[in-house]
Amino acid sequence: MNQSQLDRMKNGKGFIAALDQSGGSTPKALAAYGVTEDSYSNEEEMFDQVHKMRTRIITSPAFSSDYILGVILFEQTMDSKVEGKYTADYLADHNIVPFLKVDKGLAEQEYGVQQMKPIPDLDETLRRAKERNIFGTKMRSVIHEPNESGIKAVVDQQFEIGKRIIASDFVPIIEPEVNIHSEDKEKCEEILREEIFEHLNGLSENENVMLKLTLPTKANAYKELAEHPRVVRVVALSGGYSRDEANEKLKENDDMIASFSRALAEDLSVDQSSEEFDQAIKNAIESIYDASVNKK
Repeated sequence: MNQSQLDRMKNGKGFIAALDQSGGSTPKALAAYGVTEDSYSNEEEMFDQVHKMRTRIITSPAFSSDYILGVILFEQTMDSKVEGKYTADYLADHNIVPFLKVDKGLAEQEYGVQQMKPIPDLDETLRRAKERNIFGTKMRSVIHEPNESGIKAVVDQQFEIGKRIIASDFVPIIEPEVNIHSEDKEKCEEILREEIFEHLNGLSENENVMLKLTLPTKANAYKELAEHPRVVRVVALSGGYSRDEANEKLKENDDMIASFSRALAEDLSVDQSSEEFDQAIKNAIESIYDASVNKK
């Protein structure tokens, strides 16, 4: 465990950039960026296009450790290079902490939730992540309805895998997303909070996690989770909110910082000049940073 990176994640000012679009979300992310599906003919070319997009973001002068604490990477991004260095090494050289998305996507909805698909090669992925100097991991489930058994199953799975990740000397980001369109979103969040608490209380003193949670309906609903001694940081996903909406909601939550994906990149385009692109990403980064560190 890199202690300086752990200290930065626990105490630093800034936010985490989520650049880990994968599978079905990659074509959508590229399309929003202006790269249509006729621009690539297979998966390899698609990931080449998305790596170019991510490289452009990461190497922008605005993408600075003054604002960015960490970055969540996709597996191909971890194995790709930025300016001649593996991505995690490039980030670490710029005082930005690298994380790796390790889940394989979502299972079909059952009991009002979508658990993660099995991760059969997790141990091998973690071994390679250690070689690539990755600090932590991220894995996502989704909650659609306030079904207690479904939400319990999601949190059980997250922490079961999370403990395996901790045992391999990483800090896992536990991400049980609550669908922002859920008709009973606040009730989902209440059940989720209690389930997470129960698991946090079962962790030993050397088992630490981060939590990535949907911006809650009730401000500061997750404040007690953020104060738990086993929680390094609570970060917020934008979940489909626009950047302006997400920023306003984030400002209402004292102990949350951003970990935005779509909301970070929503104004970026492949057709922008270098100056236009850098200004657009600068505006996004500064506004998300402000929402992460300056509260109402």
